[in-house]
Amino acid sequence: MQSQTKKHKTQISNVLVIGSGGAGLRAAIEAKLSGVEVTVIGKRKKEDVHTVLAAGGINASFGNVDSQDSWKQHFADTMIEGYHLSEPRMVELMSKEAPMLVNEIDSWGANFAKLPNGAIDQRYFGAHTYRRTCYSGDYTGRSILKALIKKAQELEIPIYDSQYVTELLVQDKLCFGAMAFDINNGQRTVFLADSTILAAGGHTRIWRKSSSRRNENAGDAFYLALKAGCTLKDMELVQFHPTGMVVPEEIAGTLVTEAVRGEGGRLLNGLGERYMGKYDAERLELSTRDRVAMANYLEISEGRGSNNGGVFLDISHKPKAFIIEKLPRMYRQFLDLLMLDISKDPMEVAPTAHYSMGGVAVEPDSHSTGIEGLFAAGECTAGLHGANRLGGNSLAEILIFGKRAGHHASERSLSLDIQFRSTEVIQKAHEKIDGFLKDGEHVVRPLQRELRNIMWDYCGVVRDEKKLDEGLRLIKQLKSKVHQLDVRPDSEGFEDLMLAFDLEAAIMSAEATVLGAKERKESRGSHQRSDFIHQSEEQRVNYLIQLSDRGELLVNQESVPQMSKELKHIIDDTDEIRDFSGMLLE
Repeated sequence: MQSQTKKHKTQISNVLVIGSGGAGLRAAIEAKLSGVEVTVIGKRKKEDVHTVLAAGGINASFGNVDSQDSWKQHFADTMIEGYHLSEPRMVELMSKEAPMLVNEIDSWGANFAKLPNGAIDQRYFGAHTYRRTCYSGDYTGRSILKALIKKAQELEIPIYDSQYVTELLVQDKLCFGAMAFDINNGQRTVFLADSTILAAGGHTRIWRKSSSRRNENAGDAFYLALKAGCTLKDMELVQFHPTGMVVPEEIAGTLVTEAVRGEGGRLLNGLGERYMGKYDAERLELSTRDRVAMANYLEISEGRGSNNGGVFLDISHKPKAFIIEKLPRMYRQFLDLLMLDISKDPMEVAPTAHYSMGGVAVEPDSHSTGIEGLFAAGECTAGLHGANRLGGNSLAEILIFGKRAGHHASERSLSLDIQFRSTEVIQKAHEKIDGFLKDGEHVVRPLQRELRNIMWDYCGVVRDEKKLDEGLRLIKQLKSKVHQLDVRPDSEGFEDLMLAFDLEAAIMSAEATVLGAKERKESRGSHQRSDFIHQSEEQRVNYLIQLSDRGELLVNQESVPQMSKELKHIIDDTDEIRDFSGMLLE
């Protein structure tokens, strides 16, 4: 007889999308337009997913402002910014398809800023040869998300909030859906599907200073993928954004968009010196994200920072009306949180963990994962960004590869005659949940905080072998406490259970990150090691992480995919350090 804890609802669709952010919604829309039934589930409210924090803009080589721009230049800028670790085919697809997808989302209501002739306006972002970043003030991610939600509603796509996915349902390397529970009432649901798309974000919340908010980007997508049999790639490649808020402590790391520098913001140290000329004399504040982040880190660590351990980002030399028009969110953010008027006073900023450039290894065109019936899209995937993400590419990524994943997932569904399922796999998923529901010695939140401190102190902006070894030791020590958690539902819901799964996921993601960082014995892009300060041609490889049958993480490597002669020619024709004269906004 089935026990009470084994009861669940069943939801059946052709395509299941896990994650209700931009990548997930664009995938769902494409699948629905292909003629199949789609279900979307997410753990946050659909209006408040991580996509809303992508403020500055989305890249597309329209050439509306700088007519010399082209998809080839966008390709070259992305490959160079990624320090040649990117998957060339993915970069090619993004560069070619971005204009079409940006026009599409604008027609759906994203409402990008326009030039007097009606064409989409474009601004500078760091390390771009030309102005190609399309924007809606500094609310671009929110504008895109609103347009996607509206389109999904028009298509009558069901979107279920507060659903926490505990496991992908897999048998014999075939995925047939997912197990989830409702965070509010604990109701379990088995979501059965022909094809499943994982679009559940990255893992940057596992660092003490992070642009992600509480209860998001804990690495749960990577945990689900590893347990399903997928391979992770380049987990050590994490982008530390140069400018996150410093105070107050409870919001340290909250993003200060690159658009501030794109619109002419200047970086000053605690001595009032504009210092970027020491680190990149040509591009100054519009240098690459890794270089600006390292400059900020060095100014702070060498004693030239602010009293609160940051540096200053100043846009106050611009007219107030200009700031409110171009940077409305930043203007409001600092007033709301600090009562600081950025048209009068500088912002205190410091590097913050911002973007997971590594993640689930996928086939470039279809974004299939190697597990039959399982696809992935968005920040949880690897391959596009290499060792350093070009600002504005993430929003392009979610639309382009969300659409591709949705198309191929629906094609697979349409090719099937029957839908596979396994009661044994479902039962084991129940047992996993049951295993957490017990009294224990440890509360989750302090352990989460401990992990965030470990990752910041031992696998942060600058790394070395000694730090990484100690970090790995502490992570494994923390792992031993997971099965001693005190997890009890209460009148407020099943948040404790969600946090327990989040912690296990975060620990696994942290271990994978440190293992990758130990293997990459060089400094390349966002991965900086003080004991291997140079870039190594021998290290121009991708590091792979898999979960063994014994539950151990195994590390391997593979060569970066070769690009075609045509694509190589594009790179060869682009100077790595371009002429940025006349570009910097004063």
